Amino acid sequence: MNSYLQNYINGNWVDSIGGTKHQVISPSTEAACTEITLGTQADVDAAVAAARAAFDSFAQTTREQRIELLQTIVAEYQKRAGDIAQAISTEMGCPISVSQTAQVGSGIGHFMSTIEALKNFEFEEKVGANKVVHEAIGVVALITPWNWPMNQIVAKVAPAIAAGCTMILKPSEECPGAAAIFAEVMHAAGVPAGVFNLVQGDGPTVGSALAKHPDVDMISITGSTRAGIAVAKDAADTVKRVHQELGGKSPNIILPGAPLDQALPAGLGGVCLNSGQSCIAPARVLVHKSQYAEAVKIAADYMNAMTVGDPLTEGAHLGPVVNKSQWDKIQGLIQAGIAEGAEVAAGGAGLPENVSKGFYVKPTLFSNVTNDMTVAREEIFGPVITMIQYDDVDDAVRIANDTNYGLSSVICGDPVLANQIAPRIRAGMVYINAGTPDASVPFGGYKQSGNGREFSKWGIAEFMEIKSYIGMVM
Repeated sequence: MNSYLQNYINGNWVDSIGGTKHQVISPSTEAACTEITLGTQADVDAAVAAARAAFDSFAQTTREQRIELLQTIVAEYQKRAGDIAQAISTEMGCPISVSQTAQVGSGIGHFMSTIEALKNFEFEEKVGANKVVHEAIGVVALITPWNWPMNQIVAKVAPAIAAGCTMILKPSEECPGAAAIFAEVMHAAGVPAGVFNLVQGDGPTVGSALAKHPDVDMISITGSTRAGIAVAKDAADTVKRVHQELGGKSPNIILPGAPLDQALPAGLGGVCLNSGQSCIAPARVLVHKSQYAEAVKIAADYMNAMTVGDPLTEGAHLGPVVNKSQWDKIQGLIQAGIAEGAEVAAGGAGLPENVSKGFYVKPTLFSNVTNDMTVAREEIFGPVITMIQYDDVDDAVRIANDTNYGLSSVICGDPVLANQIAPRIRAGMVYINAGTPDASVPFGGYKQSGNGREFSKWGIAEFMEIKSYIGMVM
């Protein structure tokens, strides 16, 4: 069993002050695979004090110094890529083929896009006789999830460094090993003491303490909408900036006449990747009524062909979902879909036939779904797809927008029509005809999917305050 029992504070690995041991259960074997110490308020206080002490000097570093530091971190990160991938697959069940590529690679992508954005970032501009400058906001707390650990850690850490902030990272206790290895990367890269701090822990204790802390200037969270609301409430008393990247229930509009054998697989694969545990997964597939029966058959064949297997074995199979609690939630939602009249076209409840343990979910397709059903409204976060038919394009747009979320969306078909309706979609991102995530464009959502944007220059700007110099400015 891997053991990461210490926190990383002020450039040193230190014991927790009163913390308790926590074991991570492997979702594939149901056995303990990693142990950490869940931190305390005292641990948070120590980390915040270290970050506060380091801020003044780090905020004064130059653009060139921060670029050099980020480049050094990338070099050290690449040395540990295999260890990070192994930790992700073991602790949260992502197949190793995906962990070694998309999971680890997303971190490198965010470092590189941040470096490029930093090279050209406009820290100041003249406005008449005045000057407007961007300055580091201060000490920032970063709360990250288990589903794409390196994607979300680096998407916050890299721009925070680029902005000149100091930070405390609280990763998910469901996948803490990759974050501990990342702290080792930061130490090996020579990040100045106090600039980066790691406190392991849970949300109600460490997350809440960071959100409430008077010496934390900003908190950035990626997680469920429920968690984002709790953090915002905790942060309200100190009026700190709250940046949230939260849940999603993304539509995938298949435009009338689109070739289904080309339009469907990419979206279905996007849901199944990472066993459906992606906030942008386009899990609501909207198909014109004239093509609905054919689409259900194609999608059912696709989902029935998907297999599950050991995440530490190379291959194109799906891994388990992260834990028993998540498995139970997904099973409950599948049962709710059946009870509300949706038809199981593929998959269904229970374990797949080829496994007898682990938190595996059958790749599932629901047909005859209406958008008022629970499976069409709640974020399932598993390999479960709902297919909804629409009457015309206006009806498709109405259904797509009929959700509390607004993170992402997909449109497949005639590119002229797709670009005409894209402005009508109430979401932060619209993927058109196989567009893929890109670290050089902003990431974030509308409505209950959060506030603010990540990635590239927009991510850097999130970690900065704006100051005006008014009058005879040199």
